[in-house]
Amino acid sequence: MRRFSLKLAFITILPALALQASAQDVTPLSLQEAMEYAVKNNAAAKNARIDVDIQRAQVKQQLSAAYPHISGKAELDDNIYVPQIFADASTFDPTGTVPKGTIRSFSFSLPYAGSAGISASQILFDGSVLVALQARNTVIELARQNGQLTEEGVRYNVQKAYYGLVIAHRQFDVVKSSLASARDIAHDIAVLRQSGFAEKIDEDRTNVQVNNLATDSLKIANLLTVSEQLLKYQMGMDIHKPIVLTDTSVEDNLAESAALSANEVDYTKRTEYNLLLTNMKLNEFNIRRYKLSGLPTLSVFGNAGENYGSTRLNDVLSFSNYKGSFLVGLQLTVPIFSGFLQANLLKEARLNVLKTQNNLDNVKLTIDFQAEQSKTTLKNDILQLESQKRNLELANSVVDLARRKYKAGVGSNLEVNQAQTELLQAQNNYFSSLLDVVNAQADLKKALGLLK
Repeated sequence: MRRFSLKLAFITILPALALQASAQDVTPLSLQEAMEYAVKNNAAAKNARIDVDIQRAQVKQQLSAAYPHISGKAELDDNIYVPQIFADASTFDPTGTVPKGTIRSFSFSLPYAGSAGISASQILFDGSVLVALQARNTVIELARQNGQLTEEGVRYNVQKAYYGLVIAHRQFDVVKSSLASARDIAHDIAVLRQSGFAEKIDEDRTNVQVNNLATDSLKIANLLTVSEQLLKYQMGMDIHKPIVLTDTSVEDNLAESAALSANEVDYTKRTEYNLLLTNMKLNEFNIRRYKLSGLPTLSVFGNAGENYGSTRLNDVLSFSNYKGSFLVGLQLTVPIFSGFLQANLLKEARLNVLKTQNNLDNVKLTIDFQAEQSKTTLKNDILQLESQKRNLELANSVVDLARRKYKAGVGSNLEVNQAQTELLQAQNNYFSSLLDVVNAQADLKKALGLLK
């Protein structure tokens, strides 16, 4: 008997332990935590940070011209056929016995030769390198701003997916509650019909409503799964990892709407605007680069090495008879004419400055339009939400009155079913309007550059 009791206790405790372990594995997520997780783990955001590192590496590649260049070289030659030089032999005859025009071949090379050396060069002045040094921080800043723009897009998508999932959960809870109420009514009608106080048509109408609510419940449950997976996808999270959302008071965030609508447009808060400003700086650097490219370049160089030649390979490999050499020098390169290349490059750079200025003016208009459009949309959506909230309150009152009348025997089941249907429609309209307000808030934050 005791063994049976222990076994029963063990079976009872196991599910509790499993539920506790499962609860510990669930990750609670606020909206801010979800966005921070997404910025760290979303593939696009991670690649944007990698792009910044790539840009740093590319800048260092371009700046390598400003550093000394040093190279070493070792060479061993085996002249299988020693090169011959043909000349008039009489030129080399001090006795004058060789007739003029006597052509002979001479060899001034040895069969084996070896050499080793090191060379170095350093640019002292180059206008293009000078401008590249000045522009390096601006180039990296452009990559950083591109990454920031990507992160803002990730935050925007996560916010919309997060609140979409919150509202879907609430809608699911309402449908489940309505389904439970409809089943209670269906049970009561079934009892009344058995007692002869209700007709079969009343029972059928109620069962139809129960079936419709059950179907809606399944649809929303499936939608919840897809919505949760969408949120995890936007976050870069394993879609099988269980989560629980903690920022579920959507209506509490609506007070933020009035403050958002009162915000003035600040172009510098929009990353797109700052990107164009940075592009403008780079275009101006290009103008300076092409102007300075017409100046001479000056560099210093040096070569040091040893070499030797012999008719025997062993002598070359012994390294005992090698002779050294050393050379240093300055090189000045003066551009004279390049087929109008420099002039056209400079013209292109100036035109790019004008084009960027036009884009700046246009992005200001775009930001103004997006901000005003988002504010108007948010105001209209809030008005619609308030209207749907009043409709929902009225629909709840109608359902409550219809049920009380039906229980008191002065109302019909048809009236209850119709009131319940209107309540469901009012609930759907309310949640749809609530989602519109949340999305409009996200759009306005994006327009104002507040998704940092």
